[in-house]
Amino acid sequence: MHIVITEKEVILTKHDYQSFREIQNDFFDYVTSLGPWSFEEIVDYLEIEYPNIAPSAKEQVEGLINSGQFEVTLKGLV
Repeated sequence: MHIVITEKEVILTKHDYQSFREIQNDFFDYVTSLGPWSFEEIVDYLEIEYPNIAPSAKEQVEGLINSGQFEVTLKGLV
């Protein structure tokens, strides 16, 4: 999984990107990306960077993993 940071949002994606350039091509307002990372690495990062994230980082990452979606915009990052 990758974390994609754009000008307006933070997105978690399950797409199997081989380079940041592929990610950059998919997101017109791309700023940076992190990964590929494991479930644990993503949850740890989100909990450190966004300690007040709600729903929790673990819930949001599990939600994406268990869904048929390939990406989700993270909520509660204020």
